[in-house]
Amino acid sequence: MELYELGLRRAGAPSIREFQRENGLAPTGRLDGPTWAALLPWLTGYRYYRTAPGDNYSRIAARFGTTVRAIITANPNQDPLQLYVGQVLTVPLGFEVVPTDLPFTYELLMLCLEGLVARYPFLTQRPIGETAYGRKLAQVAVGLGPRRILYNAAHHANEWITVPVLMQFLESYAKAISENGRIFGYSAQALYQRTTLHLVPMVNPDGVDLVTGGLRESDPGWAEARALAENYPQIPFPDGWKANLRGVDLNLNYPALWEQARENKYAQGYDRPGPRDYVGTGPLSEPESEAMVRLTELVKPSLTLSYHSQGNVLYWKFLRIEPAGAEALGERFAAVSGYTLEDVPFASGFAGYKDWFILTRDLPGYTVEVGSGVNPLPLSQFGDIYARNLGILTLGLAEG
Repeated sequence: MELYELGLRRAGAPSIREFQRENGLAPTGRLDGPTWAALLPWLTGYRYYRTAPGDNYSRIAARFGTTVRAIITANPNQDPLQLYVGQVLTVPLGFEVVPTDLPFTYELLMLCLEGLVARYPFLTQRPIGETAYGRKLAQVAVGLGPRRILYNAAHHANEWITVPVLMQFLESYAKAISENGRIFGYSAQALYQRTTLHLVPMVNPDGVDLVTGGLRESDPGWAEARALAENYPQIPFPDGWKANLRGVDLNLNYPALWEQARENKYAQGYDRPGPRDYVGTGPLSEPESEAMVRLTELVKPSLTLSYHSQGNVLYWKFLRIEPAGAEALGERFAAVSGYTLEDVPFASGFAGYKDWFILTRDLPGYTVEVGSGVNPLPLSQFGDIYARNLGILTLGLAEG
C-alpha cells in the first residue's frame, strides 16, 4: 500500500479524485502538491485549526471526531476556558497514528513521529546522526525519571517488523500517560515519573527502505546495493538484505571482539560488502553504529533492549559476562512473552550492539528475536508479536 492510499483510507475517500472534490481541490485524479498537503493530516494524525466564533473544545472535538482530553493534551499551554477567535490549536484526529498493517518505510516513520510529538508534546524527538545517504537517525524520548533505558529496532533491514513494535508501544504508552491510565497493569504516570525511555525505532533506515520499497530503483544507493548483491547470488534481493546500503551488517560493527566476528564471518564466505554478515572495515566504520555508541554513552542507560527477528528467543549475556540481575530479569521477560532465554551461538556472538553494551557497561542488555519463519516476517504475525512483547517493553520500564 502506498502512503497516499493510507491517507485516503483514513479519510474515507475511495479515490484521489473523490478526495479532491471533498476538499475543494481540482479533481485531477493526480497526487499533486495541494492534494498531498491535504492528505498529510490523515497520515500524521493531527491538523491545525483556527478557532471561529462560538467554538469551544467540545464543539471542536465533535467536528474532528476526537476528544476534549486529546485536544487538551496536544495544547498544554492553552486554557480551554479562554479561547479567542483566531487562536490556532493542534487538533488530534480520531484514529491511532501508527499503522500496523503495512510495511514501514523511513518516510512513514518520520510522519508517525511528527504526529505523535504533536499529539503528545511531552515526547521529545531529535536525530542522533544520519546515514551515508542522508537519512536522519530518529530518536525519541519520554519520561522524567532518573532511571534511563534505551530500546532500539531494525539494525537489520529485513527485520523491519520490529519498527512498528516499538512505535505502537510508544503510542500506547504516551496515550496511557496522557489519560492517567495503565499499561500492562502498571500506572503509566508512575513509570513516566520514574524512568526516561529513549527509543531508536529504525537504526538502519537506508536498508529498511531497500527492503520495504521506500527506495526506488532510480534513487541513490539502489543500483549500488544491487551490484553488491550480485556477489551473493544465493541471497534473494532485496528480501534477504540485512545490511546498510554500503553492504555492512550493522550488528557486526561494534567494538566487542570485532576481530572474532570477522574471523567467523570470513570463514562463512562473507568477506566483502553485501546483503548480510559483512563486518565492515573496522569497528564503528558505519555512521549508524557510531551514532548508537554516541547516544548510549550520552544517555548511560541501565538497560537496553535490541529488537530483531526471528526465533522467539531472548539473548542476555556476552561470553561469560553475566551482569547482576540480568538473568533474573531475562527470566521475567521470558515468562511474560513465552520466549526462551538462551546464550548466543558462538558464530553469532560477537560485535553486536548488545555485546558491546554488556562488555563496556556490565549492565543488563538483551537481544529480543521476535516471531518465527523467514525474514522479512509477514505482517500477519504482528498481532502475536506485539502481544508477546508488550510485557517485555513495560517490564523494562518498571524494573530495568
